Amino acid sequence: MSATTPKAQIMDQKAMQRAVTRIAHEILEANGGADNLAIVGIVRRGVTLAEMLADEIQKIEGVRLPSGSLDISFYRDDVMRNIQPVLHGTNIPFDINGLDIVLVDDVLFTGRTVRSALDALIDYGRPSTIQLAVMIDRGHRELPIRADYVGKNVPSSHEEDVRVCIEPLDDHTAVEIWDIQEGGAN
Repeated sequence: MSATTPKAQIMDQKAMQRAVTRIAHEILEANGGADNLAIVGIVRRGVTLAEMLADEIQKIEGVRLPSGSLDISFYRDDVMRNIQPVLHGTNIPFDINGLDIVLVDDVLFTGRTVRSALDALIDYGRPSTIQLAVMIDRGHRELPIRADYVGKNVPSSHEEDVRVCIEPLDDHTAVEIWDIQEGGAN
């Protein structure tokens, strides 16, 4: 196996779209509709997934949710290891106070990214609730964090990297498993 080949593809574009549709329905059901909801994606792939969810909710309910993006670069507990973090900027063009926020990320692993995102989001206000939606939950939690909405649970080892690839950020849309020593970290 070469470094340019994933070990396995576990979701293709159609499977990912079906998961987004299901998650959108679950969000609407859990919240009794789209009233008081807003969606915030964690930079990078969480933003694209959040937009996909917002599009799907608009198809279902006929309402466009307020949406934004959250850059957690300086909230990470490993920021000191990364001397020059890549900054993408946060864009939350609405008041989050009192809203039910759906926080979106691509992969839930240790929980550290979500913890950082919660810290960053709270700096913008006090939402009524924060719910978590992820495309992949791979387990191995180091913090007591769980997703409210999951596209697919993917048990994996620490020697594997589960990657969510999404166009236009990537050249294709799929969920893949890579061996870390062969494919490198995402």
